[in-house]
Amino acid sequence: MSLIKSISGIRGTIGGHVGEGLSPVDVVKFTAAYASFIRRTTTRTSNVIVVGRDARLSGPMVEKLVEATLCGMGFDVVNIGLASTPTTEVAVTGQNACGGIILTASHNPMQWNALKLLNEHGEFLNAEEGAEVLRLAENDDFTFADVTELGHVETDTTWNRRHIDQVLALKLVDREAIAKAGFTVAVDAVNSVGGIIIPRLLSALGVKNIIELNCEATGKFAHTPEPIPENLTQIADLMKEGKADVGFVVDPDVDRLAIVMENGEMFVEEYTLVAVADYVLAHTPGSTVSNLSSSRALRDVTLAHGCSYEASAVGEVNVTTLMKKNGAVIGGEGNGGVIYPEAHYGRDALVGVALFLTLLAKSGKKVSELKKGYPAYEIAKNKIELTPDIDVDAILEAVKSRYASEKITDIDGVKIDFANSWVHLRKSNTEPIIRIYAEAATMAEAEALAADIKAVIASLA
Repeated sequence: MSLIKSISGIRGTIGGHVGEGLSPVDVVKFTAAYASFIRRTTTRTSNVIVVGRDARLSGPMVEKLVEATLCGMGFDVVNIGLASTPTTEVAVTGQNACGGIILTASHNPMQWNALKLLNEHGEFLNAEEGAEVLRLAENDDFTFADVTELGHVETDTTWNRRHIDQVLALKLVDREAIAKAGFTVAVDAVNSVGGIIIPRLLSALGVKNIIELNCEATGKFAHTPEPIPENLTQIADLMKEGKADVGFVVDPDVDRLAIVMENGEMFVEEYTLVAVADYVLAHTPGSTVSNLSSSRALRDVTLAHGCSYEASAVGEVNVTTLMKKNGAVIGGEGNGGVIYPEAHYGRDALVGVALFLTLLAKSGKKVSELKKGYPAYEIAKNKIELTPDIDVDAILEAVKSRYASEKITDIDGVKIDFANSWVHLRKSNTEPIIRIYAEAATMAEAEALAADIKAVIASLA
């Protein structure tokens, strides 16, 4: 059993003893702490907190606990039902709410669930705010409401449609061009909420031929839910048969978008943001942002448009903070997360789908032809399991010293930039591991670089 408490939210496996998994007691404690934090900090007068969830088997149970706890803390709840993370973010601002809780463990397997916490702007809490919620929970520093001040629950299932309408209204989304292109689109939604909203979006965009894979929101994930190549063999096989022009895969909470080319090969998650940014920059020049673990391809495309690029620490809130500071027109993360401020400051696969289909329609090219037009990089993603005796900070400092002659960035772990490659080491916020990402012109070079770094770490550990 696992329970991981971080600024990214509270996630854990369902069941087990209190504090070992995400038990009902833990759900209540952290929800109450979050509600106490919101009560002390919100500028809203609505007294509303929005709750949305993915289709996980534990969702209904966790949802009831969260609703009851928020009411017990004196908040009114607007429950938007089965909804994506970006839909919930949009609903927070649309309801003028004080905050929001998304019940999803994102790409984690179905035995996991989580509380992902939003502020009144529909954005994730920053490090300081997240730390305060953890402190409140640790100290049981919250007070429940008197019986006359208990909140109530309202159900509003209109937000999927309203989110789609907002995407359709974006200036760079061209429904007419998409409809005219006559695309056949395959979708794999891993039997979560993407199976509800992505086909509806495609229909609204004028796509008449939609092939649905795993689009029943049962929560019984048809495959490991993280949208990476080894988990996407079903849609890849379908695409190899020439049955669709493009394939879209989303994770259980629909904030990550992976694209499969017409030949069954992966467009690669890193290039979701690269392609969308290329389209956006061609029409609205401006700066871009991604995190330190994302491909150099975004930097290269941005510079090709005569614009500026900067990298942030890993984490959506870090990306959005830097985007706001730089006035970026597009940004995101290399895991398929597209953040388009014209819509909202959150990773949104719906926005990614609409902008990519517009780009594809206007280009007149196949997806594989689009891919060939972008800088060619390969990223090797490795990890080292952590044990209690490993001093991560000491290892990172030693790695910095070992490569002191190279360009070092240490705002989030250690990133070493070489002339034609880079490697980034950081401790995960959500798993007991050190992530080692390495990028080079070929996968062989990237894997070799990662292996060299792992050997260095092994010698130090």
